[in-house]
Formats: sequence, C-alpha cells, structure tokens
Amino acid sequence: MRNKLLAGAIILAISAMPAWANTKGRHATAKAMSDQQFITKAAQAHIAEIELGKLAQSKASSSEVKNFAARMVADHEKALDDLKAIASKQNITLPTTIDPKAQALKDRLDKLSGSELHRAYMDAMLKDHRADVAEFLTESQRAHNPDVKQYAANMLPTLREHLRLAQSTRSAVVGTSGGSTHKKAVGQ
Repeated sequence: MRNKLLAGAIILAISAMPAWANTKGRHATAKAMSDQQFITKAAQAHIAEIELGKLAQSKASSSEVKNFAARMVADHEKALDDLKAIASKQNITLPTTIDPKAQALKDRLDKLSGSELHRAYMDAMLKDHRADVAEFLTESQRAHNPDVKQYAANMLPTLREHLRLAQSTRSAVVGTSGGSTHKKAVGQ
C-alpha cells in the first residue's frame, strides 16, 4: 500500500511540473534563458493556465475552485495578450496550443472529479505559481530587452497574488493537513 501511495505521489509531482521546468532546476534555467526563450515559455505557461482553468471551471464542484479557475483564465488571457504585443515587436512567433506536459496534466485532471480533482488542480497551481514567481522575478532583473524586463516586473504582483489565492483556495477545499475535502466545498 505504501509503495502505491509513494508511486502516486511521484506521478502527481512529475505531472504537476510547470510548463517550463527542466532537469537542471529553476535557477539553472533562469540563468541560461534568453529573452526569446522566456517569452515563449511564458506564453506556454499562460496557455496552460487558461486551458487548465477552463477545465477546472467546467468540472469542479467547489465554488472556491471554480472562482479561482475563473480568475486564472481571465488574468492569464490578459497576460497572454500583453505578451503577444511584446512578441510582435520582436518578431517572435508564440505557441498557440498547450504544450505536451501541460496537456498530459489536463488529460489526467479531466479523468478526476470531486475532491481528487480539487486537490490535483490546486496542487498543480501551487507548484506552477511558485515556479512562475521565481522565473518572472529572475527575468525582471536579468532580461536584456527593457520591454521583457518590464513585462516580467509588471506580472510579479499578479503572480504573487495567484500564489496566495492558490494557497488559500487549496486550504479551503482540501484542508491544511492535505486530508479530505470539506463537504461544503464539494457540495456533498
């Protein structure tokens, strides 16, 4: 039983990795990332947040999760539009579809419901937004292009707010111990 739980936790951790994580770790990625790489990866992250948010809005039974997901969709759509303007100025073609890792997470979430969906989605949002804050902080300090640097700096307060909201939403629907979902949160 313990091996199954451990295997499940490992699979969850791997599948919940943010769109731009790599095997070298966040700091190694941030140091080696060019402005173009950052723009592309930021676009992929925004697309993932939008797609995952839409899925959570449609499948979640918790109003807290639905509200969080709606906020993610709205904020990341705006952020993607802002990024498109910067990419256009620099003749960078942005991706238009969700990347394979995020698609795998979306497919996994689509098979879940109730407290399992709430927990998995909110855990992914916590992990993604922790990584996003670190990446955008690095780019706000190290980007070469002033537009990219300003974009990263302008996004930081929103991403920090998303992280705070993800933490409070997860606590509300899953509980601080990571235990079962509150009955009111899932409408049972």
